[in-house]
Amino acid sequence: MTATMNLTLAAVALLGLTNACQNASAAAGYEISGQLKNAPAGTTLHLAELTSSQFVERGTAKTDAQGNFTFKGEQPATAAVYQLKVDEPNQVLLVLDNKTRLTLNGDAKNLMTTYAVKGSKDSEVIQELTRSNLASKVLLENLGQRYTAASNGGQPDSLEAIKSQYLTTVSRLTARNKAIIRRNAKSIAAGFAVLSFVSPDEEFSFVDSIATVQRTAQPNSPFTAALTERLAPMRATAIGTAAPEINLAKPDGTKLSLKSLRGKYVLLDFWASWCGPCRGENPNVVKAYNEYKDKGKGFTVFSVSLDDDKARWTQAIAADGLAWPNHVSDLQKWNSAAAAAYGIQAIPQSFLIDPQGKIVAKNLRGPALQAKLAEVLK
Repeated sequence: MTATMNLTLAAVALLGLTNACQNASAAAGYEISGQLKNAPAGTTLHLAELTSSQFVERGTAKTDAQGNFTFKGEQPATAAVYQLKVDEPNQVLLVLDNKTRLTLNGDAKNLMTTYAVKGSKDSEVIQELTRSNLASKVLLENLGQRYTAASNGGQPDSLEAIKSQYLTTVSRLTARNKAIIRRNAKSIAAGFAVLSFVSPDEEFSFVDSIATVQRTAQPNSPFTAALTERLAPMRATAIGTAAPEINLAKPDGTKLSLKSLRGKYVLLDFWASWCGPCRGENPNVVKAYNEYKDKGKGFTVFSVSLDDDKARWTQAIAADGLAWPNHVSDLQKWNSAAAAAYGIQAIPQSFLIDPQGKIVAKNLRGPALQAKLAEVLK
């Protein structure tokens, strides 16, 4: 549906989140204890640490006849994210350091929706976020299914109504998540949560504000480092900033610069012939171009292709009727210099640039693009 929708569904799927306990105990090493219902004696629980690319198992524990369990270990560096898992559907994430004394209780058959933690403010923050997202999970999944069914049935009116309801639900969920994170901006949990539950593309200012707090409050946190790395290339393309220059070859080999189009509104559109969602969005861009190219100060499109095959690129331009003359590429796919300058990690992505060369909007799709152009090209 949209990047925001996909992000929200991905975040919902990740639920089982951070439980950090920072008790004042002087003893070195963390300790997790608790009791699980529906976990017969001998049920194996797994504890794994999230490294840069995957979870690495750090220990196991078995329940007794009452479902009690205990984990003990050491986290020598800064706090880290761990996964406590009964099985694939039943797992939660914990933030552990050498002061953690955490209690966790719940139902092993429905752990995500029943787990409760005590002894850690960070854990309570993430538990609140978990419940916030679970409250919207069923509705979002249902709307996603309805959208697919309506799309397959060719019902455009239904599609717009479902999309509107979906976006409203996402907006409310994002507002709840932001409020929780904002109240706890100095916590380790906030650093992790803002990476998991808020899109920096859609909410750059908010995410950047949390990153600023985290750099002071949690300077050694891996989440602070991840936020800094994620936001650095985006800062250059925040709304209100001057669009970074692009000067690449057209299909005929001549160079074309983005700056040469100053004086008009320009939709800078990153796409590729091999990108299904990009090709699906192209009719909306064509419609916008045809309707607004001669209105007001004028409107055009500057298309940057992340192709690596010139023939496929030019064939897609012709097939999709992309009639504007501003098509460029360095045929380096994800190694494109333009993609790097704009922090592009997924396509389609677009930036609406005003006649003075400043970015005024991002990732406008379909009706949203039409509405914005109608607003600025009166």
